[in-house]
Amino acid sequence: MQNIILGKSNIEVSRLCFGALTVGPLQANMSISAGGEVIAYAIEQGVNFIDTAQLYQTYPHIRRGMEISQKFDTVITSKTYAYDQKTAIAAVEEARRELNRDYIDIFLLHEQENEHTLKGHREAFEYLCECKGRGIIRAVGISTHHIAGVRAATKLNEIDVIHPMINKRGLGIVDGTVDEMLNAIRIANERNIGIYAMKVLGGGNLIGDVHTALDFVLNEPSIHSIAIGMQSIAEVDWNIAKFEGKSQEQLPTKTRRLHIESWCSACGSCVSRCKQGALRIDNPQSSKPPRHADACHPSKEGNLYHFSDLDDGKLVVDYEKCVLCGYCATACEEFCIKVI
Repeated sequence: MQNIILGKSNIEVSRLCFGALTVGPLQANMSISAGGEVIAYAIEQGVNFIDTAQLYQTYPHIRRGMEISQKFDTVITSKTYAYDQKTAIAAVEEARRELNRDYIDIFLLHEQENEHTLKGHREAFEYLCECKGRGIIRAVGISTHHIAGVRAATKLNEIDVIHPMINKRGLGIVDGTVDEMLNAIRIANERNIGIYAMKVLGGGNLIGDVHTALDFVLNEPSIHSIAIGMQSIAEVDWNIAKFEGKSQEQLPTKTRRLHIESWCSACGSCVSRCKQGALRIDNPQSSKPPRHADACHPSKEGNLYHFSDLDDGKLVVDYEKCVLCGYCATACEEFCIKVI
């Protein structure tokens, strides 16, 4: 597995980054043991870079993977929505405790949209920078689905790493085109900021054209590493072979989908959470409580999927926009939403 220096962070990472979101409760909900086995296998094959977040709840899986492989120096990125010093302290200490490490390699502010969100999280960012000065964190930065987020972060001297949304069709990029995002990434790279990409397969929407989709990012010199979610040893082997330029059999993956449980009340919390604009409520009529006995039968109209026949309305998913991140699930108090 080819390694590369992640910009001015000076951290050496594998070009393939293990995206740990997919093994956790927001997606496959693998056991700690099963998820840890897959992560350990990837580490043993030379993947030394793992992406996670406070939101993903996958610290135990990663810790188990390091224990199995005995590779405790694996490079780990975590992300947090912390906005002040108190929440930032909690995020950093949780990561150190759950991963059983004195330090975290890279800590990012999660889903920063522009200069205004960065300003609103400034106190948390300053604490992350303080931790870097103390050796508790090796590099700091942001993750973003927005071109404006990349541009804003590029202007900050303290930023070491940016984790942007990028794929050949621009799926999930909120505020512009793929060419505009690429331009912003290239400018950041010129300023020696480390870049590792997310959602290069558009949440699975580009699986049918997987070789072209991966070649698009692999051939872009401003992108140092690429995070890909994997749930099996077969997927790890396939991706490593692709990154090493070897021939592969057909991609051993399953089609993932957004699953809505039968007790969905179509309250709309997930709609507000979705940054892609992929969810909406049709025909909201009341604020009645969930009717847990009612069935949710999805029906398809073009690329729109309708869930629930409740009086409250219908939750509609537009899979042309959905990147299957699973973040909508975190807004659901009834635990109705999963990526399966």
